[in-house]
Amino acid sequence: MPNVFNKVRAIILLVSDMKESIRFYRDTLGMKLKQESAEWVEFLDSPVVALQPRKTTTKKGSTKERSGVLVGFNVSDLESICNELVKKKVKFYKKLVEETFGKHAIIEDPDGYLISLAEMKPADEFTQIPYYHGFAPA
Repeated sequence: MPNVFNKVRAIILLVSDMKESIRFYRDTLGMKLKQESAEWVEFLDSPVVALQPRKTTTKKGSTKERSGVLVGFNVSDLESICNELVKKKVKFYKKLVEETFGKHAIIEDPDGYLISLAEMKPADEFTQIPYYHGFAPA
């Protein structure tokens, strides 16, 4: 597999308190707030630094807590990459799915840190917020 993991596009921090974290990154560190919603906040550009609540509600209505950091890569030919990763026995947190922004999968490293892989639709390539939310685990 060629080196497709050569540019980090997003660092998503799964935080326990969105308001407190926004104040820290915006007011204490002086990062420019780019986009904000109840479930997603973006700072900076290339790579994007984003905040998302650590606790999430599953489709069945229960609450689960996720690990604290996720790194996102944009790749091309995600299907081939996923096939290679399966052969290498990489653990998938989220198997390859088609999303509104393109194709998406999330893998785990040996310590359980999440690595998001996204193949963007061409029209969305330079848009930030509509697709970055897809980097985070659902």
